[in-house]
Amino acid sequence: MSTTLAASSLAFLDATAQAELVRRHDATPLELVEAAIERIESLNPHLNAVIHRLYDRARAQACSPSLPKGPFAGVPMLIKDIVCHTAGDPFHCGMRVLRDCDWHEDSDTVLASRLRRAGFIFVGKTNTPELAFSPTTEPLAYGPTRNPWNSALSPSGSSGGSAAAVASGMVAVAHGNDMGGSIRTPSSACGLVGLKPTRGRNSLGPDLGEFWWQTTHEHALTRTVRDTAAMLDATSGPATGDPYFAAPPQRPFVQEVGADPGRLRIGLTTTRPGGRGLAHADCREAVLAAARMLEDLDHRVEESAPPLLDLPDDGAILIAFTVSIARELERWARRCGRVIGEADVEPTTWLAAEMGRGASATMYVEAGENLHRYGRRLASWWDAGFDLLLTPTLGDPPWPIGPLGPGGGDPMEVLMRWTHVSPFCTPFNISGQPAISLPLHWNHDGLPIGVQLVAAYGRDDVLLRVAAQLEEAFPWKDKRPPIHA
Repeated sequence: MSTTLAASSLAFLDATAQAELVRRHDATPLELVEAAIERIESLNPHLNAVIHRLYDRARAQACSPSLPKGPFAGVPMLIKDIVCHTAGDPFHCGMRVLRDCDWHEDSDTVLASRLRRAGFIFVGKTNTPELAFSPTTEPLAYGPTRNPWNSALSPSGSSGGSAAAVASGMVAVAHGNDMGGSIRTPSSACGLVGLKPTRGRNSLGPDLGEFWWQTTHEHALTRTVRDTAAMLDATSGPATGDPYFAAPPQRPFVQEVGADPGRLRIGLTTTRPGGRGLAHADCREAVLAAARMLEDLDHRVEESAPPLLDLPDDGAILIAFTVSIARELERWARRCGRVIGEADVEPTTWLAAEMGRGASATMYVEAGENLHRYGRRLASWWDAGFDLLLTPTLGDPPWPIGPLGPGGGDPMEVLMRWTHVSPFCTPFNISGQPAISLPLHWNHDGLPIGVQLVAAYGRDDVLLRVAAQLEEAFPWKDKRPPIHA
């Protein structure tokens, strides 16, 4: 297979199909890697999704006889440039400080090592906002990533680089993490499948037991449900020393794809949590259309939502997040051996750090207690007979680059805008429940509008069954953005 043929013919094959080509000897790992590199080089000048190129190492791994023979042997993928670091590679977390000192990590995280063991080959690292602390991917360190559906718009964040890369066809799958929606909201804005698994399903080790209190979840952005499921099989499970982990599934997650979910009871809401009114009309239309799809599949859908969907009004999540940002600046200053001051970071980052420094240790502990209490009460809605909750993923359609970024004006006003556009995801980072965004709707402007389904704690299997059922009945695989391979 020639590189030119591979680049054009492989662009929208999912990772499962690419791995099958390798197993059948219809393509070599090097051909897959070269094709991905060609697509990245062609598309990245328009999108700015990939910020670190790992091409030489990827080529060497593709040719190595020691390439693991896992389920994705020879398939190229991208890694988001925060939390999941890879041995010998740049690791800048959207920060100018780390970019300027050319910071590299010398080891793999547990997740990175498991992705390698599955046979994936890392061809690059993707753009992310500074410290992943934004719903838009516009870091001063590397500039804005653009949405392939409309390059004037944001792909959302914080996994925006990964989302733009997968949606445009650079690669079939890319790593992401989710502290308050950062897998799901870019998936919504770019027309992808984005699963935030149950808390503890994927390890944060060996460096971390938890990150940003307990809100961080690791996984991937994909174009197909089967890739999402198969990747979870390859990476999930406890690592040595993990403080907690999700109960193992009864069978491999990939076996849930195509399995009958039965007739489910599904609640629905389109009201923004926190008394902020209804979601944008396009987002409401997406949810109502998804409800009709689910009813066509014989599920029961009714207007109902957890009464506690609003975030705690005691500021607990704000304390947890801002203390975490303050800690990150302190940690990186210590590792880099230099002071990190206001001029070194973006205005919203500095504002958050100053707020975090103003919280006492007892306030932080109290916030954690209140968040645990909130999460338990939120999750109890599923005990009342509901299987899933259906909501918009984002409160608004994809937005222009600029107003939510570091140049968007007063940092407190920018923070308030963040909470307006992305109100539906964070509650389930607190409760640790699995939630998935699915690309079931496009508005009149041709922009993808994702919908979110949330299951009870540990029931990733139910989400995957229903997601696969919707994918088969209302397929999205042939949708292509204007900027694509």
